[in-house]
Amino acid sequence: MQTIGTQKDSPAWVIQTWAAFVISISMTTFGIVNLPVNGWVKGFMGMGMAFSVGSTFTLAKTTRDLHENRRLTARLDEAKVEKLLSQHDPLNFK
Repeated sequence: MQTIGTQKDSPAWVIQTWAAFVISISMTTFGIVNLPVNGWVKGFMGMGMAFSVGSTFTLAKTTRDLHENRRLTARLDEAKVEKLLSQHDPLNFK
């Protein structure tokens, strides 16, 4: 039976993704803080950004969980088929 390996991200990739996240949030926050508008508008935009970031994390987690569930289901189905095939003896005529 062939096992499906897990993909391991390189440390450089992890650092790059975190750096991009931190930089993008920092620059967006800096932009909102320095907008020439009153506090209510800045607060509204800040809450919108926070909600968007939170929704993005939730979507990414849900998508990952669905993918992992499909992989697990496929492996279980494959194991059941292999078990049935191993129990079947084509030379045994009963």
